[in-house]
Amino acid sequence: MRIKTCSSLKNQSGAALVIAMIMIVVMTLIGLASTFTSTFEMKLSGNKRGSTDAFYSSDSGVQVVMADIENFDLNGKYINNKYDPFADPNNNTPNPTHAKVVIENNPNQKGAPRGLGISATHVDFEHYLIESQGEDQIELNPIRSKCTIQQKVVKLVPTLQGGP
Repeated sequence: MRIKTCSSLKNQSGAALVIAMIMIVVMTLIGLASTFTSTFEMKLSGNKRGSTDAFYSSDSGVQVVMADIENFDLNGKYINNKYDPFADPNNNTPNPTHAKVVIENNPNQKGAPRGLGISATHVDFEHYLIESQGEDQIELNPIRSKCTIQQKVVKLVPTLQGGP
């Protein structure tokens, strides 16, 4: 009986080592998979952050330009019906996000904007299109996210009222 017990133990020698090696390989694969997944998630969130940053940069360009009514004065500022307020040395409008903004006047478009229910008399309408291009502000990636926003603006200009 004693001989059988020893021979059954001798047949299983090294099985624990094989099982331990298999477990180490499985754990290594799980670790590598989680590392690749977390790296992919970090890149994805970085791209999302970049596109969000570009959107807000572009939106700030529109908001800053719209806040200054002087940008919509046609007296000598517009060349070929276009005006870049941030390139104008006489314009002191801040541009913290370095958005590229162009305001375009459309003299061919007449009347009130459609769908607003505006029916004012003795008022002219000047139609403008603001195009703002913003970029991701952080220079970590060689390819930066970009966003373009277009905003239509209509300026109401009072005209002389006709007498009776």
